[in-house]
Amino acid sequence: MRLLLFLSSFSAATAAAISARQANTSIQYSTLVADSFIQRGVSKTNRYGESVFYRGVELTYNATGNESYATWVQDQIDGVISDDGVIANYPSYPFSLDDVRIGTILLELYTRTSQEKYKTAAATLRAQLDRGPRTPSGGFWHRQPTYPNQMWLDGIFMADVFYAQWTALLDNSNTTAWDDILLQFSLIEQHCRNTTTNLLVHGYDESGVAVWADPVTGASPNVWNRALGWYLMALVDVLDYFPTNHSGHAQLVDWLVTASAGVLAAQDASTGGWWLVMNEPYPGMDKNYIESSGSAMFVYALLKAVRKGYIGSEYISPMQKGYEYLANTFVAYNGTNGTVNWEGTVVVGSLGSNATFEYYTSVAVDENDLKGAGPFLYASVEYEALA
Repeated sequence: MRLLLFLSSFSAATAAAISARQANTSIQYSTLVADSFIQRGVSKTNRYGESVFYRGVELTYNATGNESYATWVQDQIDGVISDDGVIANYPSYPFSLDDVRIGTILLELYTRTSQEKYKTAAATLRAQLDRGPRTPSGGFWHRQPTYPNQMWLDGIFMADVFYAQWTALLDNSNTTAWDDILLQFSLIEQHCRNTTTNLLVHGYDESGVAVWADPVTGASPNVWNRALGWYLMALVDVLDYFPTNHSGHAQLVDWLVTASAGVLAAQDASTGGWWLVMNEPYPGMDKNYIESSGSAMFVYALLKAVRKGYIGSEYISPMQKGYEYLANTFVAYNGTNGTVNWEGTVVVGSLGSNATFEYYTSVAVDENDLKGAGPFLYASVEYEALA
């Protein structure tokens, strides 16, 4: 019955949105895109792509107060969490930071419902961070055993926002945990930051044995936009939890400010979006393209950073331009039953490759990829809040 009521309200909302588009007035894309994916159905799983999308629906609920969104997220999670808090098909590898991403949703559900099963499941993920392998400097391996001694920007978003949220909610006085969270960001900054452009490459290998590893820093050679998008979102989100009286708070803000400046400078002047491979000489080069997921992540992270007071209002207009390009280019009104589709998201980018420009640009682009649709919801909520 709840689903039928939701779909009924969805149909009315979609019709209104399409009518608004035809009249060239403002569209609330957060609800339009969320409703479209919900009507088509999203797999009930703890995989990171779905978890990223769940967060987008959760943010849409926070912005609208529509309980249907909260109910949908809880129903999705209940499909993979048993009554005693066991996570289905966990771990997907011996240990992967991707598995941890669902933890933020579990903690939100625990806070909202006080049901112990969500806390129990989240505790399993928190224990992984203590048991999983680390580099000699203390950084979390991205995945065991596939990527030994490698840290990726992706993993910072997957694991460390949850790590901070758990610590703030359940272990706030644990200074060692806060220091450890700061260490993960510090290692990425030390090895992956280009201090000239203020952009960060995809990751690094502390052992230096990967085919792509720089002989001095261990860094991979290129700036993949979605990896940098994961990292910017991690920086702005972790600050929601990181204690202001810890010296690391100011350091995290400084890294966010610097990376934001780099991202702004790398924005394509014509479209307002961002190239798949962002470092010179590749922007504008044949086979490179404006990619939707990383672009949405940048818009979200920088608009939120403005709202939270970390960066100035001069970022608003460029991010509005970027958002409007995304909405007009990648939201496609070609779905069934009045739904919209999300376009232009690259399927994957992995350092299990040679990490060359040719590799990144050879990967297929997919329709309705949750790794792009989810961040577009995040960006939509921030953009709509400006009104």
